[in-house]
Amino acid sequence: MGKIAIFGGTGMTGECAVDHALKIGKNVRLLYRTEETVQRFKDKVELVKGDVTNLADVEKTLEGTDAVCVVLGTRNSLEPTTVLSTGMQNIIDGMKTHQLTKVSVCLSSFLFWEPEKVPKQFEHLNAEHKKMMDLLKPSGLDFIAVHPPHIANEPSGEFKIAYGESPGGRVISKYDLGKFLIDSLDQSEHYGKIVGICKV
Repeated sequence: MGKIAIFGGTGMTGECAVDHALKIGKNVRLLYRTEETVQRFKDKVELVKGDVTNLADVEKTLEGTDAVCVVLGTRNSLEPTTVLSTGMQNIIDGMKTHQLTKVSVCLSSFLFWEPEKVPKQFEHLNAEHKKMMDLLKPSGLDFIAVHPPHIANEPSGEFKIAYGESPGGRVISKYDLGKFLIDSLDQSEHYGKIVGICKV
């Protein structure tokens, strides 16, 4: 696939996904909200200014692409929000309009936990990630739902994955997570899977 639409590509992990996509020769179209977040990508990617909660902006980002990578986040805010799930619904709807099937989505390993065991400060964010997962499951898309543990600003290294459960570790490099989110789009063995990932 030649062109990837990336949502959330200006965040910590999202930037790593964009960088990896470019490194392996993919074309990238990136939805962004503010100019200062995309300065490093100018002249490297196609930029669409807009908001993931606006379906028209999402469809403009998706048009003419081959696959989708979703790395939406809250920039460290743990307050209640519906932005991520609204964005996910718009992306699913837009993908169906444009007859796209392949999407990787970054969620959280807290989804592997019993809800009552999730640390209280993360319960709102985890609930939003669960809404995203609940939208993906019946979507009919070839989704790869990636559930990372703590995402660390540390060098790339070896990592391992497991389907439907955590592979056991508590950390993943942002570079390795970004790499997997892009590479998995071309790896059909991951389609329709919930993927746990962590540093070896």
